[in-house]
Amino acid sequence: MIRVQREDFDPAEETRILVEGNHGIGSVVTFTGLVRETADLGKGSEAISAMTLEHYPGMTEKMLGTIEAEALARWPLDASLLIHRYGRLEPGERIVFVLTASAHREAAYEANMFLIDWLKTKAPFWKQEDGASGAKWVTARDSDDSAAERWSSETPAKAAE
Repeated sequence: MIRVQREDFDPAEETRILVEGNHGIGSVVTFTGLVRETADLGKGSEAISAMTLEHYPGMTEKMLGTIEAEALARWPLDASLLIHRYGRLEPGERIVFVLTASAHREAAYEANMFLIDWLKTKAPFWKQEDGASGAKWVTARDSDDSAAERWSSETPAKAAE
């Protein structure tokens, strides 16, 4: 399930709704991304007052659906959920929520890491940080690309542990 929204979300409630009544689930892995109070500038950091996330409606949901479909094809998941916010967010606010649920923990963990890595590098979101030196667009980080690259060569079997 994919949601791109301006509104905040409650990770505990989202988890409850998604897994309630499904007793085949033996593992739930969640990731919640938050706005940090500092921007990583490579040679230090700068305090930020807000981050503004923009997206291209329609294209964003389509790409998130493609990423989720890839995870569902690679791992035996019973449920998955990706929520990504847009708009102006302040430090401490939630940006993204990724949930994966499976009968076994390995599938849930790996699928969650895959979704986060590919979401970070392939989803069409643009981020601008507001700091003391003005507004700056956030550029892609090599570490994010490296994390996502490992999934290009891995194709786990879709079998239970």
